[in-house]
Amino acid sequence: MMDPRPSAQDVMRCDLCETAVVQMHCDTCLVNLCTACVGKHMISDQSINHKVVTIQSRKSTPLYPVCTSHAKEQCEMYCKHCDIPVCLSYIASKHHLSHELFKILQVVGEKKYMITKERNELNETIYPIYQDIASNVQNRISELQKEYGDLSTAITKHGEDWHREIDKLVKKLKAEVDEMKNTQLQTLQKHLDEINKNISDIKDEIDSIETAIDTNDLSKLLNVSSNAHTYRCLPNKIIPSLLKFIPGKMHQEELSKMFGVLSSSSSTSDKHGYSMKTTQKSPEAVSSPQVKQLLDEPETVTTIRTGYTKAGSSPPVKQLLDEPESVTTIDTVYSGILGGLYNVACLSDEEIWTSGTDNAMKLYSINQGSLLKSITTKSGNNPYDIAVTKSGDLVYTDYIDRTVNIVKNEKIEEVIRLQKWRPRGVCSTTSGDLLVIMDSNDNKQTKVVRYSGSTETQTIQFDDKGKPLYSYGPFYRYITENRNLDICVSDSEAKAVVVVNQAGKLRFRYTGHTLALKNKPFDPQGITTDSQGHILIANYNNDCVHMTDQDGQFLRYIECRLSVPYGLCTDTNDNLFVAQYGDRQVKKIKYLK
Repeated sequence: MMDPRPSAQDVMRCDLCETAVVQMHCDTCLVNLCTACVGKHMISDQSINHKVVTIQSRKSTPLYPVCTSHAKEQCEMYCKHCDIPVCLSYIASKHHLSHELFKILQVVGEKKYMITKERNELNETIYPIYQDIASNVQNRISELQKEYGDLSTAITKHGEDWHREIDKLVKKLKAEVDEMKNTQLQTLQKHLDEINKNISDIKDEIDSIETAIDTNDLSKLLNVSSNAHTYRCLPNKIIPSLLKFIPGKMHQEELSKMFGVLSSSSSTSDKHGYSMKTTQKSPEAVSSPQVKQLLDEPETVTTIRTGYTKAGSSPPVKQLLDEPESVTTIDTVYSGILGGLYNVACLSDEEIWTSGTDNAMKLYSINQGSLLKSITTKSGNNPYDIAVTKSGDLVYTDYIDRTVNIVKNEKIEEVIRLQKWRPRGVCSTTSGDLLVIMDSNDNKQTKVVRYSGSTETQTIQFDDKGKPLYSYGPFYRYITENRNLDICVSDSEAKAVVVVNQAGKLRFRYTGHTLALKNKPFDPQGITTDSQGHILIANYNNDCVHMTDQDGQFLRYIECRLSVPYGLCTDTNDNLFVAQYGDRQVKKIKYLK
């Protein structure tokens, strides 16, 4: 007898009799039933509330959670206080008195709405973004492989160029050796020929005398004359001056510098690099420090009096720098009309460097307020800006001399000498590089250049549209690096702080806060950052310091009775040091808890 159930494309059969075609479904027990077996199933376990529906309506009845305390009872309510589903018996037992209860279907509905919304976001927004990120990373991998291939090719080509130049040098030296050898050989050969001729003549003389001695012919003997006196004066001795080859000493470090070096580079984790709005944030370069809250009111901790020339009643008159090529004009401006304190840089939590309108950079004790050391610039010019490196060395820019210099053990070394540019602000980065903002000789261009040692590794001058990032002209500009590796420049002519990321891409411009204290134009001068990524900008017009977050959002003013604030720096404890042009004092200010 043939099996009534075809083996191919079989229909659903009843789970009880396993023969009849399914027509019904128990949503409680999750079994398929034929109409004949429904009654049998309903009485099989009468303690359960069986919900039998047509096969087409299966899963339409919700499957409630089974109560853990009351076996076989379904939880149709949900306790928000306990965050658990509960059955009616559990509620009746007064275990959830005063607790907020909801129908579980309502809670599930809200849950379903939230996860559906998240599913849609995952499916429609996040998943495509991750696909784009993966594609971008893959493209970057391909680009990186090509770039490093090009780098290796460039090094190989440079090596081949060196080999060719060395081959040329070797060929030139060997040609000089051959030329000198031939000249000296010709001289010696000529000398040898002259001596051989004398030898031949002397032998003939000897033969002539012996013949005369042996003859009986007296007349011949009387006619013989000896020329021995001619040969008694011996010829000059010719001693060739032999060339020597003195090989140059090969020092690996110097040879590496001459050949070329690789600028420092590293892969950093870009915490804010990807965004749902595809707006790139600046990267977090280091682990997040302890979060510090702002003090309700900043307070002055100490005041250090410096010995710089008394400042005038007004801040620097910038128009006097219209002729940057004229050394006399600049010297007059710095040493005569202005006078005062400009810059401050923390050497440690106990000592600060300062500079002003003379050619001395002075080291002060913070706690004692005493002068510890004074260093005079190499050229005798006034330093434009100062900074301290990671190793504790003092760096300063000489605008007139076009140099960036470093002070090591009280000895000044020239690190960078510019040709058609003049350095203004300088800062030392976390990687040990130097960032220098500079003007062209004609005051029509401004750019930021990164140096690894004396090697230029990066130039930042234009935005994505090819427009200048910074204003130009004889105006003050200072620079610092934030903890997220952003590069922050205070541009007094533009009345703005310009912030770019590590790659040089513009992030934002901060143009001051609308509620200015004295309602004077925002004129940024000194600039610094702290461990929290805050940006602090000296605004000498309004005798205050502006504080923003790392994205340029204004946070507060720092006043503390400041008098024409110019230079700024922070120590490792996030204390702010303000160099005041007005009274030539440095104030140490606490503004974080």
